[in-house]
Formats: sequence, structure tokens, C-alpha cells
Amino acid sequence: MTADTTVLTKPAVDLAALARDRLARLRARLAEQPYDAVVLTEPESVLYATGYRSMPGQVFRTHRMAALVTATDLWLVAPAADVPAAGATAVPVDRISPFGRFYVESGTPDPVTEVADRHDGLAQALAAAVATLPPSARLAVETRDLPADVLAACGDVVEDGAGLLFAVRSRKLPAEVELLAYAAQLAEAGIDAALAAAGPGTTEAELAAVVAGTMVAGGGDPRFVVALTGERSALADAVPSGRAWQPGEIARFDVGCVVDGYWSDIGRTAVLGEPSARQRDVYAAVKAGEDEQLAAARPGLPASELFGIGLDAVARGVPRYRRQHCGHGIGLSIYEPPIVAPGVGAELAEGMTFCFETPYYELGWGGMMVEDAVVVTSGGVDLLTRSGRDLRVVAA
Repeated sequence: MTADTTVLTKPAVDLAALARDRLARLRARLAEQPYDAVVLTEPESVLYATGYRSMPGQVFRTHRMAALVTATDLWLVAPAADVPAAGATAVPVDRISPFGRFYVESGTPDPVTEVADRHDGLAQALAAAVATLPPSARLAVETRDLPADVLAACGDVVEDGAGLLFAVRSRKLPAEVELLAYAAQLAEAGIDAALAAAGPGTTEAELAAVVAGTMVAGGGDPRFVVALTGERSALADAVPSGRAWQPGEIARFDVGCVVDGYWSDIGRTAVLGEPSARQRDVYAAVKAGEDEQLAAARPGLPASELFGIGLDAVARGVPRYRRQHCGHGIGLSIYEPPIVAPGVGAELAEGMTFCFETPYYELGWGGMMVEDAVVVTSGGVDLLTRSGRDLRVVAA
């Protein structure tokens, strides 16, 4: 199996400028709120405000950080081990409130070497940052679903800041759209490369390796690679195995990577050799679901209505078609609100980015999907992906 070595060109996005622009947007919205400061506790929101992307935060499930944002000040509350990297890339060291123990040395006097044991934990370090606010400051938190000591460290919380973060993060800046588009195109380039190199006997693991390698070569960080064949293609999120792809069988791809913090989540389907009539019919129904979503999506359309459009279109060709959602917002998180699902009244707005999808899974037969990233424009949506969305046919 020989893979195509073509590498996409990563966009030249100034990440420091993007971080400043995101913070400016957050502060502009903050100025409209009935509070003076907001405590961010979701890792992606901390990244949004500070520009600091924590490597330990991607490795350890228990890694915890926070950010305190005011009209004129910004604090990062982070483990001491994060301080050297955060101070070098994103936040001045004197605006980092560290907790825990980590040692780093320097040949010259450097405040980074004195961060160990300043505070025992997140609550104490956050309380120290909050203590810098004027006594009259009104405070919001991104979520109240916090440990009691962390919530107590925020003082007299007067507001819920979740709405603020949704309003800010859901509508993307142009540079954010660039990175999302590139991440999406890396994912589809990986699928294209895998299919170009595939043939009878190619294993799921070999397909996945080409997908992941293509994303890495283009500067992406692979996060999930679903590359399943035959009956296993009906297993929505299974890990690729050593199973060999055989003529007449489906291969379903659902893959994503991260580029400078921004996610992709792209789906494609192929058949090895000539597809059967049922394979063509089912895929046509699945694609019709996404096609009708793409045609209908526009600012002001409720997410729940978009869900119904996709569901109904597939159901015309696939009896008893059921789904819990037909898409989701995407950005610094793989799933961002609004979700395209029943009962979600949030309306699409210009600048929002989504992945639309209407997959079908049938145990004992297989699974099919086409999933694409889009950005909402004033008149509809623009695709961020570039590759063909038809059922792929690989020579057997």
C-alpha cells in the first residue's frame, strides 16, 4: 500500500494576533453584561481568552486551569508546570497565578523559577487572582458546575457567564475559519490518500495509518481516525482493526484532527469495486439529507428545524431512519453549541461553523456517512471542505 505524499500548505495565521482579537471580542461582549469580570473554567475557553494551549491539558484528564477576564486585566490560573510555556508564549508571568509544585532553573534571576508551592490548588490560586478585583466588582462564572472550593474562590458570583461564552465563541473570526477549513481539508486529504493507496486486502489499520500520517505531515494533530470496512462500518466509533477490506464491501471514514487548537470532523464512504444497488440507494439517501441541510441552512433558522430537514430527507430513502442529532457546532471544541438536534431552539447566525451529518448504521450490513464542515454566511453556508461528496468507488 503506497500513500500519496502530497502535503497541503498550512495558512499563515498569526496566532498571537488571533488571541488578541479573540480577547477583544470577549471584552466587547463583557462590556454589555451586568457584571465586571468573568471566570472561565472550560479548557477551550481558557485557550480562547489567553492564547495558551496547554500540552499537559491534552494529556491528563485531571488537568485544571482557569482564566479571569476583566475589561483591562487578564489572569491565567494554572499548574506551576504550565508557567514556563505559558509565560513564554501567551501570558506575562506576573499575570499567572500558579498552584502546585514544579521546578525549573535559570542561569539568571527569573520569576519563573519561583512558582513552585505558591498556592496549594486551583481554588487558592483562583482566589488570589479574584482578590485583585475591586471590592465592588460583580463576577460571573462560565459554569456553576464546579467543585465547591473553586466556586467559593470566585466570591460573590452574581451571574452565569455561559451565555457570554456561547455568544463569543460560536461566531468565528476570519482567522478561526481559516484554521477550521484547513483542519477539515487535512482530514479529507487523509481520506483521499488512504483510498488512493487502497485495494483488496488493505486493512483498516493500514487505512487509518495513511489518514493519520497525512494529517501529521500537514501540521495536524490526529485525534480520532475511524476507518472501518464491511459489517464493521456499522460500528459508529470503533477503533480500526486488522480486518482486510474485500471487494463489494463498504469502507466508512469518520476522522478529525486539531490545528492550532481548532478541530475537524469529516466523514466519507467508499465501496471496493462496483457498489450494489442497495449501497447506491442508501448512500443517495444519506447524501440527500446533508444536501438538503446545505441548501436550507441560513441565519435565523432554528437548529431543531435544520435537524428535521436532514432527518426527513434521509427517511424518504431509508425506512425507519432515526438520529439523535444531524450536526453540531465546531471550533476549539469538536462539539460546540448549538447542536443540530430536536428541541434546540438556538438559531444559526452568520459566522457560526458547523459539521452537518446524516449517517446511517445497520448492524450486519454496514454504515454510511458524509460529513462536512461549513461556515454560515449572510445568505446560507459555504463549505470548508473541498473533496467530492459522492460515494467513492475504489478499483477492486
